[in-house]
Amino acid sequence: MKITNAISLMLCMFLHVTSVWGQSVEPTDSIIHELQEVIVTAKQPATKLVGSMLVTTIPGSNLAYIGNALDVLAQLPMIKVEDNTVSIIGKNNIEIYIDGRPMRDNQELQQILSSNLKKVELLMAPGAAYESTTGAVLKITTKRNFIQGLSLTDQFQLTRRRKWSLTDLLGLSYQAGNWELFLNGSVNRSNSFIKGTTTNRLIYNGQETVVGSRQNNVYPTTAGSVKAGFNHAKGSQSWGAYYRYNPEKGDFSNDGAEWLDDNIPLLRRIDRRIRAHSHSVSLYYENTFSDKYLLHFDGDFRQSRNNNSVATTYPESTNPDVNSHDLRKSTFWAGKLYLTFPLGKGNFTVGTQDSYTHTSLDYRMLNEQVSQYIPSSLTDAKQTSSALFASWARMFGKLSLSVGARYEYVDYDFLVNSKRDEEVSRRDHLLTPDVSLIYSFNDDSQISLSYKLATVKPPYSQLTSSLSYTGLHEIEEGNPALRDEKMHDVQLFGMWNGFMLQADFTRSLDAYAFVKQLYPADNLQLLMHPVNIDVSALNLYLVWSKPIHCWTPNATFGMYKQWLTLDNTSYKKPIFSYYFDNTFSLPHGWMITANFNGQTQGDMHTNCFGTTWFAMDASVGKTFFHKSLAVKLTATDIFNTVNNNWTMNTYGVFVDKHQSYDGRGISLNIIYNFQPRKSKYKGSSAAEEELKRL
Repeated sequence: MKITNAISLMLCMFLHVTSVWGQSVEPTDSIIHELQEVIVTAKQPATKLVGSMLVTTIPGSNLAYIGNALDVLAQLPMIKVEDNTVSIIGKNNIEIYIDGRPMRDNQELQQILSSNLKKVELLMAPGAAYESTTGAVLKITTKRNFIQGLSLTDQFQLTRRRKWSLTDLLGLSYQAGNWELFLNGSVNRSNSFIKGTTTNRLIYNGQETVVGSRQNNVYPTTAGSVKAGFNHAKGSQSWGAYYRYNPEKGDFSNDGAEWLDDNIPLLRRIDRRIRAHSHSVSLYYENTFSDKYLLHFDGDFRQSRNNNSVATTYPESTNPDVNSHDLRKSTFWAGKLYLTFPLGKGNFTVGTQDSYTHTSLDYRMLNEQVSQYIPSSLTDAKQTSSALFASWARMFGKLSLSVGARYEYVDYDFLVNSKRDEEVSRRDHLLTPDVSLIYSFNDDSQISLSYKLATVKPPYSQLTSSLSYTGLHEIEEGNPALRDEKMHDVQLFGMWNGFMLQADFTRSLDAYAFVKQLYPADNLQLLMHPVNIDVSALNLYLVWSKPIHCWTPNATFGMYKQWLTLDNTSYKKPIFSYYFDNTFSLPHGWMITANFNGQTQGDMHTNCFGTTWFAMDASVGKTFFHKSLAVKLTATDIFNTVNNNWTMNTYGVFVDKHQSYDGRGISLNIIYNFQPRKSKYKGSSAAEEELKRL
């Protein structure tokens, strides 16, 4: 304790000395002027392992006024936020719930002020009530607020990287008695720039051959959303529905070149035009009767359409233009019904989850010469899924037990040019059990062990036989023959006195990874496409988080190690990583964050990713007008050190990809809440994982 107090005192003295030095240089800087005093009034959010969940309490902590929900999540153990996207370290396919309903986009997290958060729960071993592919569940609970009348939330974000981007989100709700009406809208104008080179080396016709290309991609996109709905809650019964419309347009361009061996690079321009929109309808019903039976139903419908036109031109050569067009349409129906009640001194949940998905891709190659090896095609994928699940949990003193099982019947049809492909179409019966044991020594020390069998279905974008032109010597394709992955997952999780340990071992059969290989054609063609692989992997992470007065450190050290052999080539180089997040709670509501991370070079599936030794993000923020207004300035990848390069060596083709993203930048975020209120809408997703596949 004496050492901790000494470190805290030295840190606070450092902040004080820094503020005095800064004031002599810039005496009118109000931010530096506020740093003359350090008064500690907040505390570190208490993170504890409760059952199989990491629970963090936000009120009264130094994260309570840091900004919005994304800002809070970015400073919590095991959670990473990058470009407004939330991920769990060492986990894939996460689900996020806000007040019991699924989050449909990250804008919802941007609209929640940190001062309105009650707690954040991270479920590391989801049971049978969730999709078998779900790696982790993040549950966010907001404070109760029963203010009647009008509530308004507006958020504006302006970002400058290599290009300017802006986002504005507006949410309105009106509550009167048992009824709540809400209307949300957003507009997002984003623009990014990515440049890089790709070099492919192989032996072709007995000679070493090089196929290279240079890319300078500009991605301007305009997207919006309108969501309107209602909710009715009276006593133990509630129900509601909403409709959502999402339009999107993009006009991408790529000015680059491609070359073969030592030939002079051939200038190339690729223009891509995207016009897309989707309609969604969701409804729910919930009722608690006899004071112990909870009945819940969710229903979803989604329909989308995406038009995509691509024109490839070679302005300084006689090569003809290569034009193509594709139209992707999808329709999705889903329903989920479950009942929860006490059984055998524990809680028992039983339910059913059913869905129907139809997605089609109409691809048209308009260049007659290229169509000889990249033909036009019409593919359809139809899937009907019906699942039954049950789970039971009970406490035995300090020991908690949770067991569950999920049975799913899947009927999958794949059609090419309206003809059923018998080799790809299939009917599957899937049984996925799970079990979890948790032992609590005391409030600060717990350990858990869990096992889960999951069936992971590949995204529909990969289940296609259509070929895509990407250059004179390069093609991309899906793989309709991809099999579902069977993943065995064993996880050990422990917590003691501010330290957390996660060890996760997975054995995946028929996972998929991308490979590059020669494609049979009259001339040299390289094909990039996914194939099934068997891979074992170990994720090991050690986390330390403990308050030191005005400083909240959160350190994570990790390792990813896989065992994969493909075509007599081994991919087993481990990746070591670290994350060091720091939050400083300063007087008058000021908040400063400084986050560092890095990783070594290593293999993940068939890719070998480059080394990032050190990267840094930082922010400074403040709330005004009784916390209704939040202003934050954020800088990302300050030293421009993030490495996005990777290599691939498959089937005799070595790929070296050098690329530079526009990660370094600065953004201004302003949030205003008028009478912020917690929504009573309790609807959740009927089939969240199936929606992600679309």
